[in-house]
Amino acid sequence: MNYKTALLIALIILFYGCHAQKNNTATEQKTTEIANNYFGNYSINDAQYGTQTTLAIDGDYRVITTNALPNHATGEYPRKGNPNTISAQNKTYRIPLKPSFTGVAKWAREPGVALNGVKFEPETAEMVICDSGENFKVEAVQDLINLGLDFNNAHVQPTGEYHYHGISEALVEAFDSREDLVHLGFAKDGFPIYYSKSGAFKPSFQIIDGIYSATDCTYSNPKNTLDVELENNEFDGTFVSDWEYVKGLGDLDECNGVYVNGGYVYMVTDSYPYVGRCLMGEFEEERHPAEPPPGQGGRGQRPPRGQGQNQRR
Repeated sequence: MNYKTALLIALIILFYGCHAQKNNTATEQKTTEIANNYFGNYSINDAQYGTQTTLAIDGDYRVITTNALPNHATGEYPRKGNPNTISAQNKTYRIPLKPSFTGVAKWAREPGVALNGVKFEPETAEMVICDSGENFKVEAVQDLINLGLDFNNAHVQPTGEYHYHGISEALVEAFDSREDLVHLGFAKDGFPIYYSKSGAFKPSFQIIDGIYSATDCTYSNPKNTLDVELENNEFDGTFVSDWEYVKGLGDLDECNGVYVNGGYVYMVTDSYPYVGRCLMGEFEEERHPAEPPPGQGGRGQRPPRGQGQNQRR
C-alpha cells in the first residue's frame, strides 16, 4: 500500500468516525431531552442506589410504581435519633392526569411524591404532651429533639420507608434541567411540584408572637423520655402550632402553591413550611392500616387547629 492510498483510507475512516460521533451525540441529546420530560411515561433504574421507579399514563391517571429508594446518596441509617434501616418498598401512586383545582385547602399527611418515587411527608408523628392539657406536634426541622434527619432533610420510618421532610439538594441535582425551576414531583391532586434554585417564591408563614403557658411537658419514644420546659418561653417554630399563615406575606398560598405561566404548581422551599401541608385540588389521601380515622385521636394525628397556641402577646 502506497502513501497516497493509506492517506485516503485514513481520511475516509476519520470522516465516517466524526459523522458517527455527531449522530451519537445527537442521539444522546435527544435521549436526555426525553428523560428530562417527566410529564410523560418514564422509568428510573439506578443500579448504584437501587432505585426502581416507573411512571405510566393510564387513562386519567399517572400511575407511579416504585420501590421508594432515592436515586441519590443518603445518610447512614440507623443513626442517632432514628434507629430504622432504609429498605425497598412496594408502592403504587395514582395521580390525576388532569388535576381539578378547588381553591379549598385540605390538609394532607403525604402531599406528594418525588419523581424518584420517594414521598414527601413534611410533618411528623412526634408529640410533646403536657400535664396542663396541651399536645404539641413536633416539627421535623427544629433543634429540640433529634429525629435523625440526614443532609437531605429526610429520614426513615419504622417500615424502612425513606421520605423527605424538606428540600434535598441531592434530589434537586438529580433532576436539575439547568432552569431556575426544577421539576421534583407530583402532588396527590395532580399538580406538579417544583423548587426554585434562586428562591424566587417566598412562603407566607411566620412564627406567632406568643408565649407558652403549658406546664409539665414530656416528649417520649420507646428509647427515651425528655422533660420539656415550655412555660413562659416564646414560640420559636419547634411545633406546628407555632406557625401561622398570613395571606400576602409572601408569594405562595397556604399550601405553598402559586400560579406560574397560567398553571398552578406547588413549591418546595428552603424556609417553613418547606413542603406544603395541604392541597388545593381534589385528591384521595392514602390511609395507613395502623392509622385511626381523623378525629379519633392516636399518636401522629394532627392536633386541632390552634391547639398549643397558648397565649399571644
